[in-house]
Amino acid sequence: MTGRRWWDAVIPGFTAVIAVIAVLFQGDPGQRDVLVVALASLLFVGCYFVLGRGLLTSTSAARAAWFCGGLCVALVMGIAAAPFFAILQTLAYPLVWVTTRSRVGGALGSAAIGLAVFAGFAVGGGFTTEALASGFASGGLSVIFAIAMGLWITSITEYGAERARLVAELTAAQSVVAALNHDRGIAAERERIARDIHDTLAQTLAGLVLLSELSSRHIRDGKADAAAQTIETVERTAREALNESRALVARMAAVPSDDALAAAIERLAERFRTEVGLTIDVSVDAGAALPRDGQVVLLRCLQEALANVRKHAHATLVTVSLTSDDDEIVMSVRDDGVGFDSSRAHRGFGLDGIVDRVVLAGGAVVIDSTPGSGTQLNVRVPKQ
Repeated sequence: MTGRRWWDAVIPGFTAVIAVIAVLFQGDPGQRDVLVVALASLLFVGCYFVLGRGLLTSTSAARAAWFCGGLCVALVMGIAAAPFFAILQTLAYPLVWVTTRSRVGGALGSAAIGLAVFAGFAVGGGFTTEALASGFASGGLSVIFAIAMGLWITSITEYGAERARLVAELTAAQSVVAALNHDRGIAAERERIARDIHDTLAQTLAGLVLLSELSSRHIRDGKADAAAQTIETVERTAREALNESRALVARMAAVPSDDALAAAIERLAERFRTEVGLTIDVSVDAGAALPRDGQVVLLRCLQEALANVRKHAHATLVTVSLTSDDDEIVMSVRDDGVGFDSSRAHRGFGLDGIVDRVVLAGGAVVIDSTPGSGTQLNVRVPKQ
């Protein structure tokens, strides 16, 4: 049962019961007393249905004042005719607090109800000392109790409303955080895909362009055997690019197995030798074993390092070494090219990609280079 329907049932029923008992308590009530009690009861119930009922779902200070005034008149009439009618104040006080919906309004309404109770006893008793004392005792004590209870219940209600508001705000904030985390995850995934494309397909396609240009020169120069060999390399490289693209789609690294890191490094070096024509020395420690994810990080870093050598270093010799200690694997890529000032160099996408990959894997990157002395890239990746 909703709040309004509860009041709709209680007020008429309780008022009728109190009116009947009040008349019976009179002992030998006169016709006038019965009529006044009946009119007071009708006024009490009528004020609720005409004015008070709407205030249960809406707020109007003027309407609440008229409603409280109507209740006061009904109480004065009923108590003056039959003092037991004062029991209806137990309904009047909560009605005032419910309809005014404020501490000040509730306190003022309670004071008005208390005065009405006092006035009813005074009028009904002929303003005698006994009647005034009864009115003061009934009205005064009930006002104090009603205001205290009203303030306490209002505080509880406001506390509950504040908690509900905070819960709603927290729920909304959690929804915002979830949306932000979702967007952040999308951005991170885009960055990962961009790094993978740059470190795999982009580098492989660049190598295919160089190999195609080389085979064209061989054909123009009449070097059929060299051209055929280069075309075979193009075919092999293209197949590797296809495997890399499939691995990207499947979100798997293009590494055959956990113990194939050395072979994968050697394949990269051989492809680079064919594409660029440089000397590449590869040295891999037999104990340099890594989980699959760590192998992917090192291979992508090596791909980017060799691509930078091809584009910028003008080197004749590249040395790649892979060593192992107790806790980590160290890959070193050194060239004898022109070098650069590593303390002032502007990072491109490739170097940023290397650093991002290694940091995500819990490792570290050190770039050591000076103009005219070549460049050395050291990548450290933890074994676990």
